[in-house]
Amino acid sequence: MLKEKLFDFVLFNFLAKDKENAQDIMDAGKGFVVPGIVASDFSNIEDGANKVKELKEVVDLVSIGLGGGGDPLYAKRVLDIAAISNPGHINQPFENAIYAKGFLDGKGTTPQLVNALVTPSGKVGTVKLASGLELKVEEFVEMARALGVESIKFMPLSGEVHLEELVYLTKVAARKGIRGIEPAGGISTTNIKTIIHAIKNIEIEFFMPHIFGSTIDQATGKTIPTEVAQILHSLEA
Repeated sequence: MLKEKLFDFVLFNFLAKDKENAQDIMDAGKGFVVPGIVASDFSNIEDGANKVKELKEVVDLVSIGLGGGGDPLYAKRVLDIAAISNPGHINQPFENAIYAKGFLDGKGTTPQLVNALVTPSGKVGTVKLASGLELKVEEFVEMARALGVESIKFMPLSGEVHLEELVYLTKVAARKGIRGIEPAGGISTTNIKTIIHAIKNIEIEFFMPHIFGSTIDQATGKTIPTEVAQILHSLEA
């Protein structure tokens, strides 16, 4: 993921309704933004792919999320959209991440960064897979690294509820060579500074919060540029 990062490690993922919205949030976010869509919004694969292509008229990198609160049922839809739109970044359950990368490589797309989603267990030092299997963080990260996973998505963070678990995962991932951590769920202007502060001394290549609900205009479905700007302002203050 070759983008300039805030503080040399922070990026943000916001949803973009259209290319104008993508440009607006890129401007508001000073370029430290990976705009995206969620597959759950597109029952028609072509519509999803066309939306990615539209966004790529104004940005180089687009993220395709699962949607439905990280529902693994949308994993195949993400892949089908990505295979014909070349987004650059996709979200997958851990169990599917390496297959997904191989599948897209076989389609002849440019290399895609595929994250691997796990969920909090409620206990510092362990994570849960979509299957419900609970693993020690060290064991999980070793396995992820051996399989070629580059980035780990951690969801739902639920604001600051699972922050200690996130910090522990980030420390282990950084130590073992994972490139990125991507938290999601309940992140907003009220807690982003606390979240970033908690991991700022961990040397990880990129840390990309996914910030959706708190920044979206419910009437238009667009991410609100002033909310994006406020998030950056809260970190730079």
